Amino acid sequence: MKIAYIAHPISGDVAGNLKRIEAIGRKINNEEPDTVPFANYFFDCYTLSDDIPAERARGIKNNNALMRKGFIDELRLYGNTISPGMIHEIEIALQLNIIIRPMTNATAIEFLEKYVLNQ
Repeated sequence: MKIAYIAHPISGDVAGNLKRIEAIGRKINNEEPDTVPFANYFFDCYTLSDDIPAERARGIKNNNALMRKGFIDELRLYGNTISPGMIHEIEIALQLNIIIRPMTNATAIEFLEKYVLNQ
């Protein structure tokens, strides 16, 4: 089975963004039988505070460690923008040659402008 990392903005409307990520995971589980949705930061958002810099840093550290383990097949970009956290995830994916798939018009346009046209 393919492991699809769900990259989505968190900051700002944290509760609303978590609901959107939950819906994305549910959709993948129900519509893509050979894909495992993966969003390790989802757990950290419930156990750490995005508003406390040290806790946010720990969540990012957790995220980086798991992304670098080598089991993610693709990075999927969701949301209305590519957030600073997503930029970091994209950079790791590029270093590790992980496929990057924008999943919304907004992320497709931003990804194209920042990473494809500027090369």
